[in-house]
Amino acid sequence: MKFVQIIDYKTARFDDVNAVMDKWVEQTQGKRTTGHAVTGKDRSDSNHYVDIVEFPSYEEAMKNSHLPETDKMFQEMVALCDGMPSFTDLDVVREEQLNAATARRFFHEIAAGGNLDAIGEVFADDYIDHDIASEEDTEVGLEVIRRDLTMWRGAFDVTFELDRQITQGDDVVTLWTFSGRHKAEFQGIPATGEQCTITGTTIFRFEDGKIKEGWWHMDLMRLMRQLGAL
Repeated sequence: MKFVQIIDYKTARFDDVNAVMDKWVEQTQGKRTTGHAVTGKDRSDSNHYVDIVEFPSYEEAMKNSHLPETDKMFQEMVALCDGMPSFTDLDVVREEQLNAATARRFFHEIAAGGNLDAIGEVFADDYIDHDIASEEDTEVGLEVIRRDLTMWRGAFDVTFELDRQITQGDDVVTLWTFSGRHKAEFQGIPATGEQCTITGTTIFRFEDGKIKEGWWHMDLMRLMRQLGAL
């Protein structure tokens, strides 16, 4: 079970605290078990800070705490704080990464499922598309997605397997596997009936809960070989 620790403290010397943390990150390379950490500053009290530190489990958090570098870092941090920091230990019982869920909705419901009416719910009106396989390096608008999906779905029985997904900030990266029977003309190639499979990676940048920008990379050379074009 994922574990989160919240550290609440006050300091007038945050830059020094930050330097202590940077040193700890460098010294614990390859040893620490921290998965993700966020520091927030109280808007109503400029000396009030909260650290949210994420671990794979409580047991991994304890391993991290028992590192000698962690103990030294904590002692230095306390010396820079106004009083003793407080700790809250939390077992994560629910976690949702909403942007990642929206990206999955695109692949499953829209691209594979064919619900093109949902494009406007998922993509921003001024969506920016980057596709290295396209003649136009950059295109703008919802019709880009609608046009491309109509082309692919018309030529193949589209299915997607999402192999891996990584989120960072406003970006969601999806490693996917596309499969489909070549049932109609595609880029001048008549239907072959071949069952084709290719892999690719898509990066979606989100803004206000919708996909604002996308970058597409896929193994089109492999697809052309399967269609007998190479």
